[in-house]
Amino acid sequence: MEVINKYFPRLTENQRSQFAQLPDLYADWNSKINVISRKDISEIMTHHVLHSLAIAKYIQFKPEAKVLDLGTGGGFPGIPLAIFFPETQFILMDGTGKKIQVVQAVADALGLDNVTAIHGRAEESKSKVDFVVSRAVAPLGQLAEWCMHLIKKESVHAVPNGMFALKGGQLNGEIKDLPRHLITEKHPLSNYFKEAYFEEKYLLFVQ
Repeated sequence: MEVINKYFPRLTENQRSQFAQLPDLYADWNSKINVISRKDISEIMTHHVLHSLAIAKYIQFKPEAKVLDLGTGGGFPGIPLAIFFPETQFILMDGTGKKIQVVQAVADALGLDNVTAIHGRAEESKSKVDFVVSRAVAPLGQLAEWCMHLIKKESVHAVPNGMFALKGGQLNGEIKDLPRHLITEKHPLSNYFKEAYFEEKYLLFVQ
């Protein structure tokens, strides 16, 4: 928990308890269904939980907001964000049923009643949301094609509704390939977190 407390010192006791349960919950599930790289499981709090919370450094989701985590895998970034924003509704979607089974079990174990886990694909979804979030799912152009039609036009936040993507490496080509009417911001995660893991990792906001 030290790395979470370092950057987010104002968590409630309930939030601290929920975050603290994540390593054991995922270690147990990972022994049955491989949702996190086995060499990475010991670094779950930095590499997965804190990484997911980079979005919370950029925006404060409002209670009435609805957020879709597209290609959530084992629940990242959706589960950490749902803990951080307990009054915001999160839809965690993935095309792999076993991964959604893990997401539902983790959400149930933590008492996250603001999480809905769905086995499906964005192109099949009818839900309208304020924001889409994703973590290392697909190239930006593909993500935009899958989900931009799901984003509501009317915004209740200080920033327009849009898509947040957590990605690493060289991204200029992906940004260039986006449709011209979309606006993209690129924020280095090293601006938020000082651990070496976050060098060459970025938060992209597409609207």
